Amino acid sequence: MKNKFLLITILFFVQSCSYLTGPEGLFPETKYDFLEEEIAPNLDIPEELDEIKKENHYPIETSISGDISKDIPKPRQVFSSGGASEVQLRRLGELMWIYVETLPSTAWPITKSYWEASNSEVLSANAETGVIKIKYENNSTLEMIVEHGIKEASTEIFLNHLNDNNENINEVEFLKPELERIVDYLAASVESFSGTSLAAQTLNENKKARIFTMKDQTVIELDLSYPRAWSAVSRALTAGNIVTNDRNREEGIFYVSYANEESPGFFSFLSFGREKNEEGLILGEEAAFEINVKTTGNKTIITATSVNGSIEDAEILLSKINESLS
Repeated sequence: MKNKFLLITILFFVQSCSYLTGPEGLFPETKYDFLEEEIAPNLDIPEELDEIKKENHYPIETSISGDISKDIPKPRQVFSSGGASEVQLRRLGELMWIYVETLPSTAWPITKSYWEASNSEVLSANAETGVIKIKYENNSTLEMIVEHGIKEASTEIFLNHLNDNNENINEVEFLKPELERIVDYLAASVESFSGTSLAAQTLNENKKARIFTMKDQTVIELDLSYPRAWSAVSRALTAGNIVTNDRNREEGIFYVSYANEESPGFFSFLSFGREKNEEGLILGEEAAFEINVKTTGNKTIITATSVNGSIEDAEILLSKINESLS
């Protein structure tokens, strides 16, 4: 009996499916209906509808009359934007240069863009050496040199005026207006260039300052002439709040006072035997140092000696100077 009931149920289900989706059912399949379609004749479009009538709201003028003077535009943003970078025009005697707190590989495309956007003709631009040569008046050329600065992640930019014999005919007052324009351009553009130029990566490696150990003594080596090195150390002492008690430029010696206040100690608030100067540094006999600036070949070596003979104190002071060099 059960078998007969199951058979009847299956037959009813099959017939129901055929009744619903079969060719004669309520919902017949339509996937092959396209085979019965016929190609209709082309549409007959009236001729007046073929004309496209549009009003030009932004016409382009084919001719421009009159002289138009334009300022050098800012370079296009090819890198992601970043934080502010300091740009300064510095001078030491007859030497003038631009200081930028950014890597040379970032400063390079900006300076190159400055000349390309101007009316000057760029004769050559070598990203590996950081040298750009620009055609100038009276068969002379301008030579811009982009170098790594003293400070970590900094750039120094120099501008030379060369005659037709490729001899330097630098005159500070002559080059100053051009350098000032470059400073303004860099200051307005450097924040948009926080990335790096792959072609100028080698410029990042040629740093002018190194700190290392020589004969069991920590030293700073500067790839600078003596006048620039002396000026850089003097500026670093001021920036690091290191008090200069006396100095002898001919001998290359600074006599300074400095105390590290990071670990003052339990009784430091009493300040026995010490005085505080205007910068807030604690001065005393144990804070006396001698800084030596000596030229060796093309390099300048900076060393520090503590009066109390502490090598550790001298290294702390030298590290502070190295951080403040720029």
